[in-house]
Amino acid sequence: MATCLGDVMRPDAAVATVRLLRRLGLNVHFPERQTCCGQPFYNSGFMDGARDLARHTIEAFADGRTVVVPSGSCAAMVRVEFPHLFHDDAEWAPRARDLATRTFELSEFLVNQMKVVDVGARFEGKVAYHYACHLRGLGLKTEAETLIRNVRGVEYIAPEKQDTCCGFGGSFAVRYPQISGAMVNEKSACITATHADVLVSTDAGCLMNIGGALHRQQQPIRVMHLAELLECR
Repeated sequence: MATCLGDVMRPDAAVATVRLLRRLGLNVHFPERQTCCGQPFYNSGFMDGARDLARHTIEAFADGRTVVVPSGSCAAMVRVEFPHLFHDDAEWAPRARDLATRTFELSEFLVNQMKVVDVGARFEGKVAYHYACHLRGLGLKTEAETLIRNVRGVEYIAPEKQDTCCGFGGSFAVRYPQISGAMVNEKSACITATHADVLVSTDAGCLMNIGGALHRQQQPIRVMHLAELLECR
């Protein structure tokens, strides 16, 4: 599942995910019918629109395969919120639960399902990591950090307030720009203080928000999705 933000803002992360999974010996299928999972509608309270997109997503991924998502946000939407959306729908509730049980965020899939922590990646430089909020909803804690620490050549640096929100939150950044801006400025200050070469995270939304702040502040730190880092050889 490429995710709509990945498709529009960070397609390299989706491509890197496919290449990484294939390098690990997996057969990767990309359903071309996929589109947004419906989270923007859901977060804004438009439940009918969210259900329409959820139904489309369920049908697009109805072939029984494991679904890997390079986004904790979208993975949490499918796994946590889809069953909630259809909890009283006799037809769609079991289909939502079925997809939920087959859906995994990328770092979760590698570490907890495949039992792989070293994917053979190499990257020379200082790497800071931002823990994206939606990983909490999936019960994930150190999976992404473990993968980063096992990249050869990486000097791992944990920024202060590593697990605090960057302020993006999808429509939150649009509805409350001043609060969101203050949050991302605090986050970028903590990252800048690490003097890292690269900031890595698991969600395109976080990378877009933090990367934008670093760019506006003329900081030389570039941002990478976890999949992009793990694809480095």
